[in-house]
Amino acid sequence: MNGFSTLSARIKKTWRILGPGLITGASDDDPSGIATYSQAGAGFGFATLWTALITFPLMAAVQEMCARIGMVTQEGLTATLKKKYPVSILYLMAVFSFPAIILNIGADIQGMGAVANLLMPRIPSFVFSILFTILLVYFMIRFPYRKLAAALKWLCLSLLLYVVVPFLVHADWMEVLKSTFLPTLHFNKTFFEILVAILGTTISPYLFFWQATMEAEDISQNPKKIIVNKRILDNMKMDIDFGMLFSNVVMFFIILTTGAVLYKAGITQIDSVGQAAKALEPLTGKLTYLLFAVGVIGTGFLAIPVLAGSLSYILAETFGWKEGLDKKFHQAKGFYITLIVSLIVGLSLEFLGISPIHALIYTAVLYGLTAPVMIAIIMHICNNKKVMGEFTNKKWSNVLGSTTLVLMSAAAVALVYFQFK
Repeated sequence: MNGFSTLSARIKKTWRILGPGLITGASDDDPSGIATYSQAGAGFGFATLWTALITFPLMAAVQEMCARIGMVTQEGLTATLKKKYPVSILYLMAVFSFPAIILNIGADIQGMGAVANLLMPRIPSFVFSILFTILLVYFMIRFPYRKLAAALKWLCLSLLLYVVVPFLVHADWMEVLKSTFLPTLHFNKTFFEILVAILGTTISPYLFFWQATMEAEDISQNPKKIIVNKRILDNMKMDIDFGMLFSNVVMFFIILTTGAVLYKAGITQIDSVGQAAKALEPLTGKLTYLLFAVGVIGTGFLAIPVLAGSLSYILAETFGWKEGLDKKFHQAKGFYITLIVSLIVGLSLEFLGISPIHALIYTAVLYGLTAPVMIAIIMHICNNKKVMGEFTNKKWSNVLGSTTLVLMSAAAVALVYFQFK
């Protein structure tokens, strides 16, 4: 009994430590990520499973740097750039970030609507998209950050559905192991497009802003964290590592599921998140389909506040507006108006006839092309003693950060090369 009590206490303690890192990692597996991983599995089987092993340490390293910036400066990434660097860098960052984030929001809303329509076919998908948008706006304005963060932590559990699904299908586990530990490359445009999309949807620029800002906001809400020390940094790193591992495990199992089911059945092209879910039903049964569909909706509710919040923080910090999900609407009007407008503009994609899967994958590719610029900026900040003081990058942070920068740049260059070949 004592052993069980001790284990329970440890789990509760760990759950309390988990916060911005877990939410960031889980929100990375949004409908955009699910669509990208589903297309990777449907189009190439298990050939991209190995990417989950590569992206985990790289993703964790970059997010840890962003978190450290937020903790040390007690400001978001945008505010740090504004104070310490030329304004041209700030505007360059905004130009790179805005289109991808808006497209991502719209595609996620559209994907959620499409999946909800599958569950209740009598109600048009656009009705669900409008309903989801209204609910998201209400929750983000109505509830302060601490309550919102607590709800988002529990929504992370919806991603566990994707870990269950592969065990409901018949996968060749020897082939899975081989594809996981022996990287496969196809030297053509289609493969590098999906490779850049995977890198872009896992190492996404909007997460950089969210991570730094949430760590800064978490400190402002917790006086015990005002003075950064080794224990606080260790807890932050555990939070980041757990969140990024969680994200990559889910990614791995989505590719595994769609590779084992859709690719084997000859379904190699996915045109919507709903189609990805629906295609599983006749092949694996209704339970698998329902788990997949419910997961899309749950992750949408988790990720869209992160996306819209990131955009609002970027704009508020750029123009010096009052900001924060802990503030009331009248205390931060510009911040919340940006949030509302971003969701409305995203929702409008529903009525423009843009294929959600194309929007989602194009978003991921755009992230993959722009992330190297942001990573270079983040590394420069983290090695700047004037900004970070004694908390500049250690050797392994620079090694992993540089590896991420080189890998994503190489993949982006390869993609551009194959576009014109």
